[in-house]
Amino acid sequence: MPDRSQAGSDTLEGVLERIIFFNEENHYCIAEFRPGDEGAKVTIVGTLPGIQCGETLKLTGSWVRHPTHGDQFKISSFSSELPATVYGIRKYLGSGLVPGIGKVYANKIVDRFGADTLRVISEQSGLLRDIPGIGKGRATAIKAAWEEQSALREVMVFLQTYGVTVSQCLRIVKRYGGEARIVLQNEPYRVAREIEGIGFKTADRIAINLGFANDSPPRLDAGLLFAMQTLEEEGHTAFLEENLLDRAAEMLQTDRQLLIERCRVLVRERVLVRYPGKTEPPAPQYLQLPHSNRAERKIAEVVGRLQAVRSGLPSIRIDGAVTWAQERAGFQFSPDQEQAIRAALSHKLFVLTGGPGTGKTTILRALVEILKAKKVRVHLAAPTGRAAQRLAETTGGFAQTIHRLLKFEPANGGFTVNEAHPLNTDYLIVDEASMLDVRMAAAVFQAMPSTAHLVLVGDIDQLPSVGAGNVLNDLIASEIVPITRLQVIFRQQAHSLIVTAAHAINRGEVMLPPTVDTPGAVKTNGDLWFISAVSADDCLAKVISLVSETVSQRFGLDPITDTQVLAPMHRGPVGVTNLNRELQTLFATRNARERRSGPSPVLKTGIGEFRIGDKIIQTRNNYDKGLFNGDIGTITGVDVESGTLAADFDGQAYDFDRGDLGDVSLAYAISIHKSQGSEYPCVIIPLLKSHFMMLQRNLLYTAITRGKKRVIVVGEPAAYAMAVRNSESRQRCTLLRTRITS
Repeated sequence: MPDRSQAGSDTLEGVLERIIFFNEENHYCIAEFRPGDEGAKVTIVGTLPGIQCGETLKLTGSWVRHPTHGDQFKISSFSSELPATVYGIRKYLGSGLVPGIGKVYANKIVDRFGADTLRVISEQSGLLRDIPGIGKGRATAIKAAWEEQSALREVMVFLQTYGVTVSQCLRIVKRYGGEARIVLQNEPYRVAREIEGIGFKTADRIAINLGFANDSPPRLDAGLLFAMQTLEEEGHTAFLEENLLDRAAEMLQTDRQLLIERCRVLVRERVLVRYPGKTEPPAPQYLQLPHSNRAERKIAEVVGRLQAVRSGLPSIRIDGAVTWAQERAGFQFSPDQEQAIRAALSHKLFVLTGGPGTGKTTILRALVEILKAKKVRVHLAAPTGRAAQRLAETTGGFAQTIHRLLKFEPANGGFTVNEAHPLNTDYLIVDEASMLDVRMAAAVFQAMPSTAHLVLVGDIDQLPSVGAGNVLNDLIASEIVPITRLQVIFRQQAHSLIVTAAHAINRGEVMLPPTVDTPGAVKTNGDLWFISAVSADDCLAKVISLVSETVSQRFGLDPITDTQVLAPMHRGPVGVTNLNRELQTLFATRNARERRSGPSPVLKTGIGEFRIGDKIIQTRNNYDKGLFNGDIGTITGVDVESGTLAADFDGQAYDFDRGDLGDVSLAYAISIHKSQGSEYPCVIIPLLKSHFMMLQRNLLYTAITRGKKRVIVVGEPAAYAMAVRNSESRQRCTLLRTRITS
């Protein structure tokens, strides 16, 4: 071993034994490494994208001495190689990197074939059947898994310098198989276009390093599409062509004239859609991606169709129905509530909007009772499972998610209930309609029979949908769709500080909740409190104290299932990422105690660590699994060897392989955007001036209205005031209103 006190260039080759720390943002890793077969373990530090325990690595770097942790090998570069020694092969196969081979079979196979093991699996897999317990089926499965792993390794070795994650590599291999490297070398921008979760920037790094010209047509086309996709992620469904060209030219650092020509080509090939097309005299030209164009056109078309065709409802004496519903409710409806019920029964398409405590629930319950009494086929739906459950509880009817209502079919990525096979209903009520992006709204509208009624219920003061579009606001702004906006807070809600504060926020009034200095000072006789914090670290400590002690001891609520921390941002000491790390550590001991066993096995991945009992959130629609962005579940099993986990989402079991893990995150803390459509018994909101980029009125309003029994804001009073005063939420560019009214 070299003199570790002297810095200099050196190489190590051996097996990665254990990952101590891994930063998912920059791939910085601290790990234990065993050089050679029998060498003593050493600590290595540096950037190691996509690595897994059990891999054989060749490291280049230098020895450094850490003042606390002693000698460490600092990595400057590395390569991942197939192990050549019996020890390395045993460790590699036993790590679960090859699905179907765990520690038991790894030992049996290596004991039988020794250093020749990997060649046997690759070239003579039939010999595996000589080993007890491995029949034809298992041998075939091991061979198939080995071939996929070989393709994955080839891709990972090729991409390791570009910061591509393991889950991204897995998606590439699943999509292209053995052709993956050829596709990457010859058509790198195709990967960004065809594989969700792999963007233009990754493809561009690969392409530029492979020698693609800065102004090559594939790069310009990919850059224009990336700019449009980025705009969609910001909520736009369309964008002015002139502005898109400026944005793309700056991003690509290329001649704008070249982009003008490529835009013409993309429109001609229908990769982009121009609206309204060439007109005389010239009008502003907008560009859209085809799916947004189709969705907006379809919504506008169905709005016209619903309003043109007569209602299929049986004859209803509306005055008598309202009186009957009031008698059943046991109280007099307000004028706005009566008007809303009349409008919902009279019009084929109707929008009901209003904040908390304004009586939306009373209206919906009355509507459902009236329609059921008339034997009308009523369907209730919402974008999320939690919102659907709440809708069912408040109306007494059966409610389900939109995906289940329209029967999503993973095999073809679409709904089986659609325009050709419409929903078998007379009346559809969709709650939390502010969450509907343009594509989901189009699916709902297309599924409507021409004679049926559609009622959209939502709060237009909340954050707009996570996906592109501003459907509820566009429908209201069109002034074609009848609307009732509820504004009166009812007496039974007037005592709720959550309700009164939410309405004050909407009016732009800075009405700071009752304020205390410590979590211990929070009383049980109020549903909204503000705890002052003097710094980010102070804020973090008080959030942790609330979750670990106050919520359960003072309010009798479960700190995991009944409590949700909602943060404005992902980064920073009180951002989603760090809060989840801190809370995961807090609950690790509790979860182990409840299982009455030792600590849970820890699955270390490129995006963080997972343990049994961890609360997780699905971050991307997975149509194969039927899991959708924002779904929250609990980890029920962890298999470190195979790199997989099992989880429960609303009573249903799901398995996640290594390729799926990039789509889940810890959910002890989530972003306010992710909380849309959900309610929680207790909500905790860290709020600091350092969040100024996100401090907007509708963000704070959305966060506070997620709380059902308790809301506790922790932070700086000035940050609360900044959010209330900032009503300038980003405007979304859409064409839906124009299409409805034209």
